[in-house]
Amino acid sequence: MGDSKEAGAECPPAGAAARGGLSLLSQGESEDPSAQGSALFLGGNEVKSRAVVKYSSAPPRTAFARLEEKTDLKLPPANWLRESAKLGPAGTTILGNSKKSKPFSSFGMAYDFIDSVGNDVDVVSDSENIKKLLKIPYSKSHVSMAVHRIGRTLLLDELDIQELFMRSSQTGDWTWLKEFYQRLIDQKWQRKKKSKEHWYQKAILSKFLYYSINGDGAAQPVPSTAEQPESSSSDQTNDSDGASWPAPFEMPSSVSEDPSASSQGSEPLEPSYIVGHVASAPKEQNLTTLFNDGENSQGLKNDFVRNILWTFEDIHMLVGSNMPIFGGGRYPAVSLRLRDNNKPINVLTGIDYWLDNLICNVPELVMCFHVNGIVQKYEMIKTEEIPNLENSNFSTKVIKDIAQNILSFLKSNCTKEGHTYWLFKASGSDIVKLYDLTTLCEETEDKYQNPFTMPVAILLYKVACNMMMKKNQNKKHYGTIRTLLLNCVKLLDKSRHPQIIASANYMLSELFQLDEPKKEESSESPLNENSDESYSEEEEEMPDSDENGSYSTSSDPSDDNKAVAIIKSVGELSVPEKYKSIHQIRVSMPSCTFPVCHDTEERCRLVLSYVLEGLKSVDSSIKKESDLPAADPNTPIPLKYEDESTRGGPEGLEKQMALFLDKMGSLQKGNYSSQSGMIPGSWQHKMKLQLILKSSKAYYVLSDAAMSLQKYGRALRYIKLALQSHDTYCCLCTNMLSEVLLFLSQYLTLCGDIQLMLAQNANNRAAHLEEFNYQTKEDQEILHSLHRESSCQGFAWATDLSTDLESQLSVSCKCYEAANEILQFSDLKSQNPEHYVQVLKRMGNIRNEMGVFYMNQAAALQSERVVSKSVSTAEQQLWKKSFSCFEKGIHNFESIDDATNAALLLCNTGRLMRICAQAHCGAGDEFKREFSPEEGLYYNKAVDYYLKALRSLGTRDIHPAVWDSVNWELSTTYFTMATLQQDYAPLSRKAQEQIEKEVSEAMMKSLKYCDVDSVSARQPLCQYRAATIHHRLASMYHSCLRNQVGDEHLRKQHRVLADLHYSKAVKLFQLLKDAPCELLRVQLERVAFAEFQMTSQNSNVGKLKTLSGALDIMVRTKHAFQLIRKELVEEFDQPKSDESPPAADSSPSLNREEVIKLLSIFESRLSFLLLQSIKLLSSTKKKTSNTDEDGVLKTNKQIYSQLLRATANKNATLLERIDVLLHLLDQLARGGGGVQ
Repeated sequence: MGDSKEAGAECPPAGAAARGGLSLLSQGESEDPSAQGSALFLGGNEVKSRAVVKYSSAPPRTAFARLEEKTDLKLPPANWLRESAKLGPAGTTILGNSKKSKPFSSFGMAYDFIDSVGNDVDVVSDSENIKKLLKIPYSKSHVSMAVHRIGRTLLLDELDIQELFMRSSQTGDWTWLKEFYQRLIDQKWQRKKKSKEHWYQKAILSKFLYYSINGDGAAQPVPSTAEQPESSSSDQTNDSDGASWPAPFEMPSSVSEDPSASSQGSEPLEPSYIVGHVASAPKEQNLTTLFNDGENSQGLKNDFVRNILWTFEDIHMLVGSNMPIFGGGRYPAVSLRLRDNNKPINVLTGIDYWLDNLICNVPELVMCFHVNGIVQKYEMIKTEEIPNLENSNFSTKVIKDIAQNILSFLKSNCTKEGHTYWLFKASGSDIVKLYDLTTLCEETEDKYQNPFTMPVAILLYKVACNMMMKKNQNKKHYGTIRTLLLNCVKLLDKSRHPQIIASANYMLSELFQLDEPKKEESSESPLNENSDESYSEEEEEMPDSDENGSYSTSSDPSDDNKAVAIIKSVGELSVPEKYKSIHQIRVSMPSCTFPVCHDTEERCRLVLSYVLEGLKSVDSSIKKESDLPAADPNTPIPLKYEDESTRGGPEGLEKQMALFLDKMGSLQKGNYSSQSGMIPGSWQHKMKLQLILKSSKAYYVLSDAAMSLQKYGRALRYIKLALQSHDTYCCLCTNMLSEVLLFLSQYLTLCGDIQLMLAQNANNRAAHLEEFNYQTKEDQEILHSLHRESSCQGFAWATDLSTDLESQLSVSCKCYEAANEILQFSDLKSQNPEHYVQVLKRMGNIRNEMGVFYMNQAAALQSERVVSKSVSTAEQQLWKKSFSCFEKGIHNFESIDDATNAALLLCNTGRLMRICAQAHCGAGDEFKREFSPEEGLYYNKAVDYYLKALRSLGTRDIHPAVWDSVNWELSTTYFTMATLQQDYAPLSRKAQEQIEKEVSEAMMKSLKYCDVDSVSARQPLCQYRAATIHHRLASMYHSCLRNQVGDEHLRKQHRVLADLHYSKAVKLFQLLKDAPCELLRVQLERVAFAEFQMTSQNSNVGKLKTLSGALDIMVRTKHAFQLIRKELVEEFDQPKSDESPPAADSSPSLNREEVIKLLSIFESRLSFLLLQSIKLLSSTKKKTSNTDEDGVLKTNKQIYSQLLRATANKNATLLERIDVLLHLLDQLARGGGGVQ
């Protein structure tokens, strides 16, 4: 029959229990975690008990056969010691033939029910050990148990001193413990042999149980040599009873390939235990077997018939039991006992029966009485009645107190995980002592003589594994996991168990989330206690003897100074709450805190320290050590620096990129190359892959953190180590995962960022170089481990610190290109759209940077060109490089619909076209220069790119700043083109009219894209530009009017346009505070325009009207003179005010020469206009008498007189001359000289 798993109690109740009895739960109730369990009421004292069978290999219960009276149990039944379908696979175990605990029985259960270990369960042990502990105050027999702590769980196993010392005599092992025992406990130790009575009782019990399942109730005929099987069975029982103690564990060479040896809750653990899978480690991880098939007797196999989760009061225990359970009584389950009628039941037997039934949730006991092996009668007793049997009275409340006190004593003193404690009470003694065998063992030469070391280490590891693999694992458990793993590593010998140590260190590194935000580190209050370690430290608070019990570590004569703690009298165990309660111990236990990392670097450094330990373990286990080149981990690996000239510049970079892409292609095919001789698929290979990948992630995070701190040299060093780790991973990997390819793309993207920032911060190159060349010892050792597998040169092209700006930009660009290529290898582009967009943005940005770099170089060459006026080949090459970069960048941004950045690159391409146009402007002689077709071609191309940029943006709302910038550049291009055509008219190729038309169109387009209305920092520039355009157009039409003869309609049109543009120019210049000279020049041109009109007029009235308008224009120049005067006064006062330098935001200083020149022209034109006005008014006065005209004439004469005197004074300063003019213009305005 197969194994069966039962979630509830093994037997449902037959009905309601009598008052004061033991009420048992049904199967359904037992499954409910909230069920209170079985409760026993005795004398008003309540004892709660609840049992849930977690695993059972027993067959379905069959009714026991009631034997007839006078049946002779000394005669063996026919089925004795034979297999039967009723027995199931458990064989004789189910009949209780072997009740002897094995040395590692608790570990077998713990391995099977790993979820229960560490937190939920207080004790894991054989039921026989539990009963022995609870009977201590009643029994004079000796107690010897090994105690181990795993988290909050204690594992109890029998420590058979007799068997142990017998082995010591044969092999020499455990000599230190034997000497210690003889010195302090029993000086005359001798092996005590068991009596014949013991074996006789054991034999008739075995025969009785076989009779009970046989069902015929009578002895069957047996051979005359009937005693022979009995004696042989006694020998067999003796052999199976004696737990064969192991020698110190060593590492066998066999390797198990079965990853599913431990299947919790179904099959017991096989002796060849496999280390559980680690978090994200490969599934096929295997471990060298710890125990061979011949070592089953060591007890690592969970061979109990049933495993029960027993809750006794507030104590949770995982108990193994082999008690035979039958059906056939008043209840579906009964336990069967054989008693000698001549010997009354004592307290010890009663407690034994009661606890067995409680643990297995059996409601009834059937006792068969015999005299000298002859069956007399049967008696059925309810479980709750057992404590009240005659001669076997005991208080269940006292048993509860004993259980709580013993557990409190053990939990308070067995504080160190990984240590083996020995609980010992000598036969006939009332003193219970607790020793720390691990500490005693360490005083000997070989600390690995403790046979519990390996099972404890493996269990610590398995519990940590189990907690790691829980999907709903909370970060608050990370402190517990870390403590378990650290204690596991502390127990193991690095040379003997490299895989467990490597795996444990990898898990320790996995506990630290490298990409978590810093604020999360302090969000979980349970994590941030004062202690960095858990109860594995020696700072454990010892209970106070006055308040919490009388066990102590003092050295009075009755005490042993080697003992951790002592219970001076077993009677104390019966006192309620003599020691600290279980609940208090659970609350006061220090939590397993997780170290608080204050910054990213500290967290990454911790990860790397664990990775390094893991790598050392893996490397030490690889046999081909002698084949490797010798390398000293203390010697820094030289960081070779190559100049760009030796490396071949961008061309060499192209070759390296091609090799890299070939390599990436081969990775997809699964090529494998390792220098150390690791076998693909071996645990070393898989573990090293995981460790190397973890190191690359840690270095990547370190690099990113250094980048944010602007430590670019350090960032490049870390990303170099990350890429070297990844290169080694690529060499070892047989099947590249898409996740790992994504990591590589991210690493290269960050590398590109760092190279770009180094290029932009060239002024601090020495500091960056120093940071780049620094290496810690830890980094050197990790790199040494990497060099065992590969040369780590796959990404050397990306991580060199160059001194050449162009090289750095090129490397940065190639990094982004490589990152993009990796995304193209598989479906990563669609799976990681955000990263893909970021890579393309960076590619567009670096291509813009390179385009600007080449463009600026071309502009610098152009400015240096003096002798040769023709465009050089070098300039043209730079134009091509720049244009190619811009074009590729535009394509990158357009492919991700980034209209704004695409517009900016189109704008920069337009600027490149303008630089190309400027390069062709100096082709001819300065005096004979004309606007060339090449200039026109490139300016028109620039216009096209600016218009494309506007179309890319669509509307101003998308990005107002970029929109305004593009409009300004477009306006500038049109204005420059129109200005050059106007100043250097190509008359040899085009007619004057055509040129004027093109200039006019270009100027009007420039005005169209020049926004004078929007309030912004650029508004004054726009206003100045628009005013200048109007001024130039007015001047052009003015010039046309002067030079044109004939077509009167065209002349009139030019006159109107000139007047219109002059007036608009004046209005715009008047809005500006820093353009008084320009305003004055426009007004003077308007006066000249009026004078030109006056020359074509014949009548005095018309001339007088024109003169009056010209003088009015002169009056309106007062605003310009006031601005000029203000600036002159500020310049004059500035040296007096503490000689402070001019403010940074002050307007540019006035051009004095230009002011003087314009002032002289103004004075002469004003003098001329006043003279003409006086002449015309005088001639008009002779013909007609007009009072108003008389007043104007008089005023004009006075002003003219004053002006002549002022201009005659050659010593007058500029400021004085302006003051005079302002005074005269005031008079002119009041006198009506300019009013008609």
